Amino acid sequence: MLTIVKHPLIEVKLDILRDENTKSKEFREALEEIASIMSYEVFKDLEVYDSDEIITTPTGAALHKTKLKKKIVLAPILRAGIGMVDGVRNMIPTARTGHIGIFRDEKTLLPHEYYFKLPEVKDPLVVVIDPMLATGGSATAAIAAIKKRGFTDIRLMCLVGVQEGVDAVEKAFPDVHIYLAALDDHLNKNGYIVPGLGDAGDRIFGTK
Repeated sequence: MLTIVKHPLIEVKLDILRDENTKSKEFREALEEIASIMSYEVFKDLEVYDSDEIITTPTGAALHKTKLKKKIVLAPILRAGIGMVDGVRNMIPTARTGHIGIFRDEKTLLPHEYYFKLPEVKDPLVVVIDPMLATGGSATAAIAAIKKRGFTDIRLMCLVGVQEGVDAVEKAFPDVHIYLAALDDHLNKNGYIVPGLGDAGDRIFGTK
Protein backbone atom coordinates (compact mmCIF):
# COMPACT_ATOMS: atom_id res chain seq x y z
CA MET A 1 0.00 0.00 0.00
CA LEU A 2 1.22 3.48 -0.87
CA THR A 3 0.35 6.68 0.98
CA ILE A 4 1.39 10.07 -0.37
CA VAL A 5 1.59 12.40 2.62
CA LYS A 6 0.04 15.65 1.45
CA HIS A 7 0.57 18.84 3.44
CA PRO A 8 1.15 22.45 2.29
CA LEU A 9 4.22 22.77 4.53
CA ILE A 10 5.72 19.66 2.94
CA GLU A 11 5.19 21.13 -0.53
CA VAL A 12 6.89 24.38 0.45
CA LYS A 13 9.84 22.62 2.06
CA LEU A 14 10.19 20.20 -0.87
CA ASP A 15 10.98 23.18 -3.09
CA ILE A 16 13.88 23.97 -0.77
CA LEU A 17 15.22 20.44 -1.20
CA ARG A 18 14.74 20.44 -4.97
CA ASP A 19 16.54 23.77 -5.48
CA GLU A 20 20.10 23.09 -6.64
CA ASN A 21 21.23 26.29 -4.91
CA THR A 22 20.16 25.13 -1.43
CA LYS A 23 23.19 24.67 0.84
CA SER A 24 23.77 21.62 3.03
CA LYS A 25 22.64 23.30 6.27
CA GLU A 26 19.31 24.43 4.81
CA PHE A 27 18.90 21.08 3.05
CA ARG A 28 19.35 19.15 6.31
CA GLU A 29 16.94 21.41 8.16
CA ALA A 30 14.19 21.10 5.55
CA LEU A 31 14.66 17.33 5.33
CA GLU A 32 14.36 16.98 9.10
CA GLU A 33 11.26 19.17 9.18
CA ILE A 34 9.53 17.16 6.46
CA ALA A 35 10.33 13.94 8.30
CA SER A 36 8.65 15.35 11.41
CA ILE A 37 5.53 16.31 9.48
CA MET A 38 5.39 12.92 7.75
CA SER A 39 5.55 11.20 11.14
CA TYR A 40 2.00 12.29 11.89
CA GLU A 41 0.76 10.13 9.01
CA VAL A 42 3.21 7.25 9.37
CA PHE A 43 2.29 6.66 13.02
CA LYS A 44 -1.31 7.86 13.12
CA ASP A 45 -2.74 4.36 13.67
CA LEU A 46 -0.54 3.44 16.63
CA GLU A 47 -2.41 2.29 19.72
CA VAL A 48 -1.79 3.74 23.18
CA TYR A 49 -2.56 2.65 26.74
CA ASP A 50 -2.75 4.13 30.23
CA SER A 51 0.39 3.06 32.06
CA ASP A 52 0.83 2.66 35.82
CA GLU A 53 2.99 5.79 35.84
CA ILE A 54 1.11 8.77 37.26
CA ILE A 55 1.53 12.42 36.27
CA THR A 56 0.13 15.39 38.17
CA THR A 57 -1.22 18.44 36.33
CA PRO A 58 -0.79 22.04 37.58
CA THR A 59 -4.37 21.86 38.87
CA GLY A 60 -3.52 18.88 41.06
CA ALA A 61 -5.26 16.26 38.94
CA ALA A 62 -3.60 12.84 38.73
CA LEU A 63 -3.53 11.08 35.35
CA HIS A 64 -2.11 7.83 34.07
CA LYS A 65 0.72 8.54 31.65
CA THR A 66 -0.14 7.60 28.06
CA LYS A 67 2.32 5.32 26.31
CA LEU A 68 2.59 3.65 22.91
CA LYS A 69 1.73 -0.06 22.85
CA LYS A 70 4.32 -0.73 20.14
CA LYS A 71 8.04 -0.20 20.49
CA ILE A 72 9.43 1.77 17.56
CA VAL A 73 12.70 0.98 15.83
CA LEU A 74 14.02 3.35 13.16
CA ALA A 75 16.16 1.72 10.49
CA PRO A 76 17.78 4.36 8.28
CA ILE A 77 19.58 3.13 5.19
CA LEU A 78 23.11 4.53 5.30
CA ARG A 79 24.01 7.12 4.66
CA ALA A 80 21.24 9.39 3.43
CA GLY A 81 18.60 7.88 5.72
CA ILE A 82 20.38 9.41 8.71
CA GLY A 83 19.20 12.82 7.54
CA MET A 84 15.57 11.98 8.36
CA VAL A 85 16.05 10.22 11.71
CA ASP A 86 16.12 13.28 13.97
CA GLY A 87 12.93 14.55 12.39
CA VAL A 88 11.14 11.34 13.39
CA ARG A 89 12.75 11.26 16.84
CA ASN A 90 11.51 14.80 17.45
CA MET A 91 8.04 13.24 17.39
CA ILE A 92 8.91 9.92 19.07
CA PRO A 93 11.88 10.44 21.42
CA THR A 94 11.54 6.87 22.73
CA ALA A 95 12.20 5.35 19.31
CA ARG A 96 15.37 3.30 19.12
CA THR A 97 17.64 3.45 16.10
CA GLY A 98 19.61 0.89 14.13
CA HIS A 99 21.49 1.23 10.87
CA ILE A 100 21.47 -0.64 7.58
CA GLY A 101 24.39 -0.18 5.21
CA ILE A 102 23.50 -0.71 1.56
CA PHE A 103 25.24 0.76 -1.45
CA ARG A 104 24.09 0.74 -5.05
CA ASP A 105 26.51 -0.34 -7.76
CA GLU A 106 26.57 2.62 -10.15
CA LYS A 107 26.92 0.34 -13.18
CA THR A 108 24.47 -2.46 -12.41
CA LEU A 109 22.28 -0.42 -10.00
CA LEU A 110 22.11 -3.55 -7.83
CA PRO A 111 22.17 -3.15 -4.00
CA HIS A 112 24.85 -4.63 -1.75
CA GLU A 113 24.55 -4.94 2.04
CA TYR A 114 27.69 -4.11 4.01
CA TYR A 115 26.34 -3.35 7.51
CA PHE A 116 23.31 -4.31 9.60
CA LYS A 117 22.54 -3.63 13.24
CA LEU A 118 19.14 -3.12 14.87
CA PRO A 119 18.32 -2.81 18.59
CA GLU A 120 17.16 -5.99 20.30
CA VAL A 121 13.50 -5.17 20.82
CA LYS A 122 10.68 -7.71 21.03
CA ASP A 123 8.09 -7.42 18.24
CA PRO A 124 8.69 -3.74 17.34
CA LEU A 125 7.38 -1.65 14.48
CA VAL A 126 10.43 -1.19 12.26
CA VAL A 127 10.42 1.87 10.02
CA VAL A 128 12.92 1.76 7.17
CA ILE A 129 13.99 5.31 6.32
CA ASP A 130 15.59 6.57 3.11
CA PRO A 131 15.01 9.90 1.33
CA MET A 132 14.87 8.31 -2.14
CA LEU A 133 12.84 5.41 -3.55
CA ALA A 134 14.28 5.07 -7.05
CA THR A 135 14.61 1.55 -8.48
CA GLY A 136 13.51 0.11 -5.15
CA GLY A 137 16.64 -2.03 -4.95
CA SER A 138 18.01 -0.61 -1.71
CA ALA A 139 14.59 -0.59 -0.03
CA THR A 140 13.79 -4.19 -0.95
CA ALA A 141 17.26 -5.31 0.12
CA ALA A 142 16.88 -3.53 3.47
CA ILE A 143 13.42 -5.00 4.07
CA ALA A 144 14.64 -8.47 3.13
CA ALA A 145 17.54 -8.13 5.58
CA ILE A 146 15.13 -7.06 8.34
CA LYS A 147 12.73 -9.93 7.67
CA LYS A 148 15.66 -12.35 7.61
CA ARG A 149 16.41 -11.33 11.22
CA GLY A 150 12.85 -12.19 12.28
CA PHE A 151 11.14 -8.79 12.25
CA THR A 152 7.69 -8.77 10.67
CA ASP A 153 6.00 -5.39 11.29
CA ILE A 154 7.74 -3.10 8.80
CA ARG A 155 6.98 0.23 7.13
CA LEU A 156 8.95 2.20 4.55
CA MET A 157 9.27 5.97 4.89
CA CYS A 158 10.84 7.89 1.99
CA LEU A 159 10.83 11.48 0.85
CA VAL A 160 10.44 11.17 -2.93
CA GLY A 161 9.99 8.14 -5.14
CA VAL A 162 8.86 6.97 -8.56
CA GLN A 163 6.30 4.36 -9.54
CA GLU A 164 9.02 1.92 -10.57
CA GLY A 165 10.41 1.83 -7.04
CA VAL A 166 6.96 1.61 -5.48
CA ASP A 167 6.06 -1.31 -7.76
CA ALA A 168 9.29 -3.13 -6.90
CA VAL A 169 8.68 -2.89 -3.15
CA GLU A 170 5.00 -3.78 -3.42
CA LYS A 171 5.76 -6.80 -5.58
CA ALA A 172 8.43 -8.10 -3.21
CA PHE A 173 6.69 -7.16 0.05
CA PRO A 174 2.95 -6.46 -0.36
CA ASP A 175 2.59 -6.32 3.44
CA VAL A 176 4.89 -3.27 3.77
CA HIS A 177 3.15 0.12 3.82
CA ILE A 178 5.05 2.76 1.84
CA TYR A 179 4.94 6.46 2.75
CA LEU A 180 6.16 9.17 0.37
CA ALA A 181 6.06 12.94 0.47
CA ALA A 182 6.02 13.06 -3.34
CA LEU A 183 5.71 10.62 -6.26
CA ASP A 184 7.98 11.97 -8.99
CA ASP A 185 7.85 11.44 -12.74
CA HIS A 186 10.55 8.96 -13.79
CA LEU A 187 14.15 7.73 -13.53
CA ASN A 188 16.81 9.04 -15.88
CA LYS A 189 19.35 6.81 -17.64
CA ASN A 190 21.57 6.90 -14.56
CA GLY A 191 18.81 5.71 -12.25
CA TYR A 192 18.22 9.09 -10.61
CA ILE A 193 14.74 10.41 -9.82
CA VAL A 194 13.41 13.23 -12.04
CA PRO A 195 12.65 15.96 -11.08
CA GLY A 196 14.05 14.61 -7.78
CA LEU A 197 16.50 16.51 -5.66
CA GLY A 198 19.87 15.11 -6.68
CA ASP A 199 21.99 12.82 -4.54
CA ALA A 200 20.47 13.21 -1.06
CA GLY A 201 23.54 11.86 0.71
CA ASP A 202 25.89 14.29 -1.02
CA ARG A 203 23.57 17.20 -0.33
CA ILE A 204 23.11 16.29 3.33
CA PHE A 205 26.81 15.88 4.04
CA GLY A 206 28.28 18.34 1.54
CA THR A 207 30.16 15.71 -0.47
CA LYS A 208 30.33 14.95 -4.19
